[in-house]
Amino acid sequence: MDPILALPEPPRDANIAHWLRDEVRARPEQAAVIWPRGARWSSLSFAALDERSDALARGLRARGLRAGERACVFLRPGGDFVAAIHALFKLGAIPVLIDPGMGRASLLACVERAAPRALIAVGRAQLARRLWPRAFRSVELCVSSAPLGLGGVDFDALARTPGPAFPIEPRGADELAAILFTSGSTGPPKGVGATHGNFRAQLAALRALYAYEPGTVDAACFPLFALFDNALGMTSLFPPLDPSAPARCEPGLVARAIEEHGARSAFASPAVWSRIVHWAKETNTGFTALRTVTSAGAPVPLGLVERLQRFLPDGASIHTPYGATEALPVASIASADILGACRAPMLEGWGTPLGRAAPGIDLRVIRIGDAAIELWSDELEVPRGAIGELVVRGPVVTRGYEDDAQATRLARIAPADGARGAWHRMGDLGWIDGDGRAWFCGRKSERVETEHGLLVPVAAENPLNEVLGVRRTALIGVGARPRQRARLLVERSFAREGLLDELRAQPLAQPPATAHVAARIGPVEVELAKRMPVDARHNAKIRRDELRREAEARA
Repeated sequence: MDPILALPEPPRDANIAHWLRDEVRARPEQAAVIWPRGARWSSLSFAALDERSDALARGLRARGLRAGERACVFLRPGGDFVAAIHALFKLGAIPVLIDPGMGRASLLACVERAAPRALIAVGRAQLARRLWPRAFRSVELCVSSAPLGLGGVDFDALARTPGPAFPIEPRGADELAAILFTSGSTGPPKGVGATHGNFRAQLAALRALYAYEPGTVDAACFPLFALFDNALGMTSLFPPLDPSAPARCEPGLVARAIEEHGARSAFASPAVWSRIVHWAKETNTGFTALRTVTSAGAPVPLGLVERLQRFLPDGASIHTPYGATEALPVASIASADILGACRAPMLEGWGTPLGRAAPGIDLRVIRIGDAAIELWSDELEVPRGAIGELVVRGPVVTRGYEDDAQATRLARIAPADGARGAWHRMGDLGWIDGDGRAWFCGRKSERVETEHGLLVPVAAENPLNEVLGVRRTALIGVGARPRQRARLLVERSFAREGLLDELRAQPLAQPPATAHVAARIGPVEVELAKRMPVDARHNAKIRRDELRREAEARA
C-alpha cells in the first residue's frame, strides 16, 4: 500500500481553526496557554482563548482583512500570539511567520517578499515599519500590541470587539493556511506555503508518534508548536525564553518553569537542552514530571541524549524527530534506540540516526546532484546503504515556496504517473541501513568532495564531539569541488593540552559507503575555531558554508 494513505483524509472544511472549537467543547476551563508576565504567570483557558480570538477576528474583518490575505505576525510568545494566529485561521487569512533573529536585512527582505496586507506586531516591529517603509509598503492594516505613538490599531482594543461567536471561514485542504519562512541556515530564507491539509496531516502524525496526553502541560520552547498543543488538548507553557536567541536562555528559569507547572512533555532545540543539562548537573536538579522530551533543529549529540536522560524520571523518553519547515515530521527515533542499537554505529561514523519513516511518509535516497529534477523515476534511487540525497513524499509535504518558482523547481520532483503527491528534496545527505533506519550525514550543500571521493561532515564529527575537551566540531571542504581539502575546525569546551594532536591522530570516521575515501586521505588539517556560526531559529545548526568561506579568505 502507498505509505501516504496511512493518514486519514481531511474533511471537506479543513480549516484548522476548528481544532480550538473542538477543544473548547471538551475542556473549556482548562488552561490553553500559560506565559510569563514579569515575575508572574498569566494564562488563558480554552474558552477564553476562543473568545479572544473571536473578538480579534471580528475586529480584523471590520477593518477590511479578508480570507486569503496575508498578515505578518511579530508578537512575543504568549496569549496574544496564540490568539492572533487562531483569529487569522478563523478568518481564513494567512499568518506569515518570520524568525526575528535572522538579522535585519534578511528579515526585511522576507517581509517585502511576503507582501502582507496586515501587520500584527510589537513596538519594535512597528518602529521597523517606520524606519524601513519600503519593506512594509504592502501593509494597509497595522495592529500594535504596544502603540508607543507609532500609529495603528491597539491590539487590546481590537481584542474587545463585541459580537457573537465568529463563523469560521470554510477552507479546503489544499488552500493556504500559513507562510512559514525557513531559517536561512544554508541559503536565503524562503517562504514555505503550508496548507490546512498539511497541518492536519502533521497533527495526525504527531498523535501516532508520541504519547501526548490531553489535559497535560507541554513546554513549547518553539512558539509555533503551541498550535499543535491546543489541537491535542494540551496546555501550552511558554517558558521565559527569547525565541530569537534560544542559546542565550537562562536554563534555571526554563527548567524551573517546566517543573513548577508539572509539564509532562517539552520541546526545545539541542542548544537549549544543552544549557539545561549543564545547569541540572551544577545544581543536582532533575525533572519529576517530564515523560516525553523532543529536540530537533540540528543533529542532537549522543552525549547530550545520554546526559539529559539521567535527569529524567524512570520511563521518560527523548525523541529526535527529523524534518524541515517544508515537511515535518519525516522520521523519528527514541532515546532507547539512540543509546542502544545506534550508539556504537554513531561512534563508528555512520552519522546521526533519524529512525524510520513517520506515518504517511515515503522516504527514499536518490543520487547526489544540484540540478533540478522534473519527474520522478525509480532509477534516481541509489542502492540500499549508499549515500545520497533524502527525498520524501506524503501529506505533510508543503506545496512549495511562495513567490519563488525557481526555488520550488529545485526542491520538487513531480510524481510518476498515477502516484499521489510531489517529492520534496530535503537537501540532506543520508542513507538507509539494513534495518530500515535512515541516517543523516550532513547538508548536501556542505558535502566535501576531494580528489579521492566524497566525505560527509556529520558522520565524521559525531565521534569527535565525544572527545574530552571538545564542545563541537565542523568538517569543511576548502577549495573547489571536486578537489577540496578536508579541514576540521574545533570549538573547545575547555583548554586541554594535546587536544589538537589527539584529534589529528584519529582516523576520520565515515559511513561504510565512504570509509574507503577517509582511509585514502589519512589525517586531515585540524585547527581551533574562534566561533561556530549557527542558525537563527534553533541556534544549533552549524553554518559550515560560512566557515568554509572564512577559511578560503584566510588562505
